[in-house]
Amino acid sequence: MSAEIKEKDPLFSLKNRKLLTVPLNRENPITMQVLGICSALAVTAKLEPAVVMAISVTFVTGVGNLVISLLRKSIAPRIRIIVQLTVIATLVILVDQFLKAYAFDVSKQLSVFVGLIITNCIIMGRFEAFGMANKPWPSFLDGIGNGLGYGIILIIVSFFRELLGSGTLWGYPVLEKIGLYRLGYENNGMMILPPMALIVVGIIIWVQRSRVRDLIEDK
Repeated sequence: MSAEIKEKDPLFSLKNRKLLTVPLNRENPITMQVLGICSALAVTAKLEPAVVMAISVTFVTGVGNLVISLLRKSIAPRIRIIVQLTVIATLVILVDQFLKAYAFDVSKQLSVFVGLIITNCIIMGRFEAFGMANKPWPSFLDGIGNGLGYGIILIIVSFFRELLGSGTLWGYPVLEKIGLYRLGYENNGMMILPPMALIVVGIIIWVQRSRVRDLIEDK
């Protein structure tokens, strides 16, 4: 009985759950839509700033999509882009001030890239394509789903770049602790250079699209 009630509840419907899960896989904003690539190159040399950036973008996308949906009927079409940018800028300022107050070292590492969340095409795309046309709750879920989809790719890229390039994860000397250096391994300095971020993202895009194509062909 409780399962039936939950399934009928629009908050937990299958359609709403897909808004959270589909961007993690078949409609991932980076691997399938090729959006947000710049930040994937800029903040993924270390795991910690990548995780913080992922959380920040997820917050801005989710809350921003919710706000745009609440305001959608009162926004004149000719000023909708200005309103969307204002909402993004306000949320980004809140994120930036929060990081400076509670995670100052990470804030310094991210530097100007927190402010550049304003220009992230994933956020503007979700506002325009979903928030302006749907109710608040689905818009919030869509924003969170796309933010998480973006964040997962950042975390995967930064995991391999920091591990292979610096031998650490979140600053912890993983390769040293497992004794890999004694076997002759040396940190690959190329992994922390921006071109390697592009290569790693390209490999992830290739793997992801191959998986999705195989799933479609199997059906």
